Amino acid sequence: DNHRTKQIAGKIIPAIATTTSLVTGLVCLELLKLLTPGKPLESYKNGFVNLALPFMSFSEPIAAPKRKIGANGPEWTLWDRYEVDLGRELTLKEFIDFFKEKHKLEVTMVSSGVSILYSFFTNAKKIQERMPMTMSQLVTEVSKTEFKPNQHYITFEICCNDADDEDVEVPYVRYKFRGW
Repeated sequence: DNHRTKQIAGKIIPAIATTTSLVTGLVCLELLKLLTPGKPLESYKNGFVNLALPFMSFSEPIAAPKRKIGANGPEWTLWDRYEVDLGRELTLKEFIDFFKEKHKLEVTMVSSGVSILYSFFTNAKKIQERMPMTMSQLVTEVSKTEFKPNQHYITFEICCNDADDEDVEVPYVRYKFRGW
């Protein structure tokens, strides 16, 4: 049994080294392309390697699908986000007003993780209590979690209506709440 274990382990170490060097080489090739300005998306490759077969396959990546905010709003992809960094903490009311003024969007719901922080259908008393709270206080109170000492950002998912009162899909929000 001991001899069999050593035989198997003896084959694993070279396989890990070979795979690591192959992947590192492929990543370096793609990084060189990134350093060259003006390369089209088609010049980059996705690679699939199976050294047990031996099999190598390359494919061209596809662009992320573009969505539009409402009928006349800007386009966005899953890589986009709203950055909210005003150099200070915002209250829930200021956060909602920020989207109304800057992006012409009416925020109907704000969530962080699995916790709904604000929604238009929440009872009026609870909304009134939450409006003057800062966004970080709101997350802490509703989700019953604490932030890590080195955490500077909170991710929010928001639901919005546009100027025509139509429900629109929007990117997530990256909100800076400390560390300015």
